[in-house]
Amino acid sequence: MQKPFIIHDPVYKTIILDEFEQILLNTRHVQRLRNIQQLGLVDHVYPGANHTRFEHSIGTMHMASVIGQALSLDEEDIRKIRIAGLLHDVGHPAFSHAVEDVLRRNPHLQPVIEDRKLIKHEAFSKDIIRNLPMDNYIAKSTESEFGTDPFIFFDEISKIATGDAQSISKPYLAQVIAGDIDADRIDFLLRDSYHTGVSFGLIDVDQIIESLVIKDGNILLGSSDSSDYGNEMALTAAESLLISRAHHYNAIIHNPKTQAARVMLLCALEDALEHFKNVSGTATVKKEIVRFFTEYNDNDLLSFIRSNASEKSLRLLNDLRDGRLYVPVARFSQKILRPTTRMALATIARHGVAKMKFESRLAQELGDVLVDLDVATGLPKSIRVLIGNEESFFYDESALANGLVRSISRQLSLTTFAHPDAIAGMDESVMSNRMNQIVDELSPRLLGFIRAEQYLPIEGIILLFYAIYNIFKKEENGFISIPRLRHITWLYRTILQFSDHDLLRNFFDYKFHERYGFPYSDQVFENIQVLVAMGMVDEDLRYYEKNGRYRQRYEYVLTPEGAEYAHKIAGSYTSEFRHILNYVLINKHSIPKDIVTMPLARYKTHHK
Repeated sequence: MQKPFIIHDPVYKTIILDEFEQILLNTRHVQRLRNIQQLGLVDHVYPGANHTRFEHSIGTMHMASVIGQALSLDEEDIRKIRIAGLLHDVGHPAFSHAVEDVLRRNPHLQPVIEDRKLIKHEAFSKDIIRNLPMDNYIAKSTESEFGTDPFIFFDEISKIATGDAQSISKPYLAQVIAGDIDADRIDFLLRDSYHTGVSFGLIDVDQIIESLVIKDGNILLGSSDSSDYGNEMALTAAESLLISRAHHYNAIIHNPKTQAARVMLLCALEDALEHFKNVSGTATVKKEIVRFFTEYNDNDLLSFIRSNASEKSLRLLNDLRDGRLYVPVARFSQKILRPTTRMALATIARHGVAKMKFESRLAQELGDVLVDLDVATGLPKSIRVLIGNEESFFYDESALANGLVRSISRQLSLTTFAHPDAIAGMDESVMSNRMNQIVDELSPRLLGFIRAEQYLPIEGIILLFYAIYNIFKKEENGFISIPRLRHITWLYRTILQFSDHDLLRNFFDYKFHERYGFPYSDQVFENIQVLVAMGMVDEDLRYYEKNGRYRQRYEYVLTPEGAEYAHKIAGSYTSEFRHILNYVLINKHSIPKDIVTMPLARYKTHHK
């Protein structure tokens, strides 16, 4: 029997691993993470940010056990979530998410394993974890420690590690590792803050963990103290986590220098992969990409680029090595873009191929520059709270949480970068004006390109709002009356009905579940938040009384810009929009709505 292995960690001080965890720690899959930086190239901006996926994985393991103990899980379940935390990133590629970005932008490079296209690191992690018992030593140790078939054991661990909660008998185990409030997020926020030296806001970890409860197989926010104060403290603690996440995006992900380093590496990697494909063939390059997720570390990836890139891309790598980051010459954020342009860019940014085409075309039009279009991802969607014996969404109990979700949703940036030696000859004002012109011309064409390839479900939702708007809108004597939807649950139920319609099922391609007592879809929630954040829909807070307690809900109304945008895209979905409009006409008396009347001039200017 080995002695417990002690790790001295800068965040948690002391972490102890048992014998079985040491066996897994010493596998090549976990050891590879020693040489993959947690934040990619962020150390160009924050020199201390050179911590690795290896220490983050150990930290996630530790935090998982802290949460498990607070939830009073049995010893075996705590061991499982610790193992899952340790292994959750074993399929992560080098340099953070750069490789995943390449695959989203270049579908022809996406590797296929067992007839499945793999793009995200979670899929590679799941595959690696499932196959760990191929090592006889691990298999025998698993049988000895847990008395079970090692392949069945690690299949469950793979689902816990990747958040596949619905595929296991105890969904809450997966939610400990990959939920909206989980060990992974808590650790990376604490660790990233420590190493960057940037305070993202104080996360009340102890209060968050004390506020977690299990009900009906799911983890919720609650309080053993049934008083209003106990509930308020639980909500406040969870708000601290969301504040930290919002600041994390601003301080790190959307930092212009971080973006510059990322786009330089991405450009060099895409160039190297294209050259390698031309020499070796598509099948060979896909096999090599699998190695990016399973064998390569940061240095290996840089060596691959240097061996295959063009002279221009080699210069990019040399500039990165020497700290000569490209300089932003024009930068647009959501604050200075028109709502319709903002909406178009947000849609393009979420579609890999269109994003690549947009950035490449814009770079060609502007000259010798690099372009980065970026939006925030990883929006928290399903945190539930328990107050008394009643469940509700965190965002319906906390106006601050709802505002933070909206803040994360609206984080969008479009930046043009130039080499520092070329910056002197550029006029920022001229560049910005030229960018504006090209963006206005290019965005509609690229959206048309996307629609020709696939449906855009978010546009289905805005057309549903537009159909309701068209049927109930009235203008007379300088006033306008417009409908305001009272219940988001009506939208969920209606969209679910559309998903069963022969013509509309691909347009409203959303996954639903009934775990909350009504049809719910994470993606519908996220897309509604994007529409609100981009200025297409207004979200109004309303209070109401129920069972002696005042609650809040959010109501939705289409903005003038949303109506303008929907009118433009309706022609691309003529048959689909006709069916949506007919449905709303037939069911108009059952739509939960209020009619809001205001001066027409105020309505048109209020949303500018």
